[in-house]
Amino acid sequence: MANIVILGIQWGDEGKGKIVDLLTPAFGAVARYQGGHNAGHTVYLRGRKVVLHLIPSGILHPGTLCLIGNGVVIDPKAFLDELEALKTVTEIRDDLIAVSRTAHLILPYHGWLERAEEAALGDRKIGTTCRGIGPAYEDKIGRRGIRVCDLLDPVALREKIFANTAAKNAIAAARGLAPLDPERILADYSDYAVRMAPYIKDVSRLLHETIRAGRPVLFEGAQGVLLDIDHGTYPFVTSSNPTAGGVCTGLGVGPTAIDAVLGVTKAYTTRVGSGPFPTELFDDDGKLLAKRGDEFGATTGRPRRCGWFDAVAVSYACRINGISKMVITKPDVLDAFPAIKVCTSYRYKGSTLRDYPLEPGVLERVTPVYETLPGWKTPVHGLGRFDELPAGFKDYLRFLEDRVEAEAAVVSTGVEREETLFREDVLDGLIDLSAVRRALGE
Repeated sequence: MANIVILGIQWGDEGKGKIVDLLTPAFGAVARYQGGHNAGHTVYLRGRKVVLHLIPSGILHPGTLCLIGNGVVIDPKAFLDELEALKTVTEIRDDLIAVSRTAHLILPYHGWLERAEEAALGDRKIGTTCRGIGPAYEDKIGRRGIRVCDLLDPVALREKIFANTAAKNAIAAARGLAPLDPERILADYSDYAVRMAPYIKDVSRLLHETIRAGRPVLFEGAQGVLLDIDHGTYPFVTSSNPTAGGVCTGLGVGPTAIDAVLGVTKAYTTRVGSGPFPTELFDDDGKLLAKRGDEFGATTGRPRRCGWFDAVAVSYACRINGISKMVITKPDVLDAFPAIKVCTSYRYKGSTLRDYPLEPGVLERVTPVYETLPGWKTPVHGLGRFDELPAGFKDYLRFLEDRVEAEAAVVSTGVEREETLFREDVLDGLIDLSAVRRALGE
């Protein structure tokens, strides 16, 4: 079977966690390649809601190797707290969890500075989670970051914490903020060092050994393509590369290790935080999408902005990631609508745009051009076979496939693992669906 990347092809919150969790039995390892604990991957285990932030979404399957790559930024407290919480939910084998030695750490001053920067931006704020992810990546690129391997070297850890805290305190003084105590930070991170030591490993080597042994790997991204630092709606983006290219740099594998990319998209569109959103709805339809979709952020609880499906944006996401197969989630949210709109192009200054513009000044001023399709007005939730889907939904699906030039390989009809429909002809040769079905008890 193939090594596959699972990534979101909107602004995040597409339901990647469920899909990774569902497919994990067909893979030997699940590897997270970017982001931090600003991510929120929601998985349901026997009716219980589990929200993951740093640890890969394959963790709920005992025996699965779960890897956190160098492209992820790690808050040690968040990692350890999440691990302890998971141990109350499922069996956890510590020897099957690995954190890259070269991943960068989030320090207390990162969130502290991010909160100050967001407050200073006022109406122009990015809308981050203020958990220090962006500033940690800034220090990484600025070559002053502290890495996971530094936890294992007490002398280096002390030197770097004191040097960095002094620099951050100088910034704080200029802003009238109280200074941070490097001794307190050192004490906390020295304790984290002891507790994290068993998990600190060479993730790149573990991945190569897994692949060499013939065990396929599932690469897991956080956020979504339209939040990519290079290819998203800059500057209203995250600070890493959720796109498929982030797999290689974020895990230490070559591009030839990736056999396919599976994009995950909602049947409509949501966005959290600031930034342009052409199909955003402010009317009763938008309120109904939010209510039926329970659209609140898994990490922050913030309400998500809602709108119709944007085929221009999703087509762009598919193109830059080489996606020909996608997962459609939450179609049941649209059951209540007598008519459903899909954005197929934009109007800007009298011209029609069919390609996604990356300039925020353009994107925030475009007018979406919609095509309207009839709703199906029949429940999609929990259907057991693809041929049971309403004819109207199948028409909608074909319309989306044509507009974004990717086939729908999986349709999620609810939050539970079992509430998923596979198109075996589309997935043939990529995923061992028999392993998935055995895990589901089918």
